[in-house]
Amino acid sequence: QVQLVESGGGLVQAGGSLTLSCAASGRTFSRYGMGWFRQAPGNKREFAAGISWSGYRTTYADSVKGRFTISRDNGKNTVYLQMNSLKPEDTAVYYCAATSALGYNGPVEDEYRYWGQGTQVTVSS
Repeated sequence: QVQLVESGGGLVQAGGSLTLSCAASGRTFSRYGMGWFRQAPGNKREFAAGISWSGYRTTYADSVKGRFTISRDNGKNTVYLQMNSLKPEDTAVYYCAATSALGYNGPVEDEYRYWGQGTQVTVSS
């Protein structure tokens, strides 16, 4: 069982930066691949970034590649999403998720078993 709590969301101007954090409970955090997903109003939830259990492999959606960076600190049971050059279209509720599928860090939601409650990111133009 893993419980996830996101933080770090807020209001930022276009071109600005934010760093989201996702704190996980449980002693087996390092065994889970982690992902960040987002959902804008009226849209389906979509994948933003994923990181393998070791942190060595990362995956990004094309829409955020080069602007967002996912990382993790297994000693602190925390995964991060550094977001730079933010655009109004990045406005969404951001969710972190955990998968126990071995080696997985990709975009398929069904592979992720545990989800946080989400944190709102709003980018003004």
